[in-house]
Amino acid sequence: MATVAPPVTQSSLGAKGPTAMVFMNMGGPSTTAEVQDFLSRLFADGDLIPLGRLQSYLGPLIAKRRTPKIQKQYSDIGGGSPIRKWSEYQCTEMCKILDTLSPETAPHKPYVAFRYAAPLTEEMYANLLNDGFGGGKGGRAVAFTQYPQYSCSTTGSSLNELWKWRNRLEGEKATGVTQPEGAITWSVIDRWPAHPGLVEAVAKNIEDQLLTYPEEKRGDVVLLFSAHSLPMSVINRGDPYAAEVAATVYAVMQKLGFSNPYRLCWQSQVGPSAWLGAQTSDTVQNYVARGQTDLILVPIAFTSDHIETLYELDQEVMHEAGHPGVKRAESLNGNPIFIQALADIALEHLRSGESCSRQMALRCQGCKSERCLEQKKFFVGQGNLLSVR
Repeated sequence: MATVAPPVTQSSLGAKGPTAMVFMNMGGPSTTAEVQDFLSRLFADGDLIPLGRLQSYLGPLIAKRRTPKIQKQYSDIGGGSPIRKWSEYQCTEMCKILDTLSPETAPHKPYVAFRYAAPLTEEMYANLLNDGFGGGKGGRAVAFTQYPQYSCSTTGSSLNELWKWRNRLEGEKATGVTQPEGAITWSVIDRWPAHPGLVEAVAKNIEDQLLTYPEEKRGDVVLLFSAHSLPMSVINRGDPYAAEVAATVYAVMQKLGFSNPYRLCWQSQVGPSAWLGAQTSDTVQNYVARGQTDLILVPIAFTSDHIETLYELDQEVMHEAGHPGVKRAESLNGNPIFIQALADIALEHLRSGESCSRQMALRCQGCKSERCLEQKKFFVGQGNLLSVR
């Protein structure tokens, strides 16, 4: 469901508008024909899947070998990922609310930038320029990560890519000047793991699924929060992802009044290296084997359905469990509570005058990436420009 934003002008009615709202996410292939390109980009990204000096050699080999299997999985969920449809819907609906809540920064224009699938970051940036942002005309854009919990492998990778294309299209590589006159002024919503609206939306989906169990069993249903795993090499250098996912889980359980026993587990491990565990599939099988057959899987780090929910959880984990008591809470998708939360988060950011959170400026303890350092310096430095808008 592609949304075409009309061209914008800097003489908008809003004193500080228009404002581009850019949703950043991993993305997914919309058709099975796009799977190999998607996997090739994914395995080429050392921020997400570090393969060392052989990344450029091993990445394409792994992608090519995995393509038929992954194409079959996408066929089984309808022929492609719904993540673009949901991202465009969520961003568009959020912008409608923002136009009412923040007329001074209106109109708010929706854009989506995926890391590994269309629309890619460079496509989004070209659309911004074509629509009248930057290119000597100025304008404000907000990079709004759709990973609620920050990781260098996800949000960090997307910001690295955004910074790269900003330099190529209107930064130093394009103009010879680091901050050319009339370039887009950027800010970043880089994490929101315990925002009350996110917590409420997830808790409501859990409560709805709990109602499908007999009342006498409801309090004993185990809630299994599931998030995408990361290599331990990433976690051990100080990446904050695991701690922020745990913060989301705890906030949701507080909202529920700690009504049920719960655990956090991790899914989607790839390759033989050590990844963060316990794995979701192993967790479900172990509990079922012990007679704990009433379980609700809760996607806690995903803002919409995609292959990790529709195939991995629904068709692999739940099917292998072989018990009707193993269910899944709905994903956030078009949940109106969640979309209002997105608008509230964006509004708070727009009014803050800050270019990013204080946390984003702090590098991981073991980080040695010069690209990460320069990207952070750029986005932190954009705060100086926001103060004069």
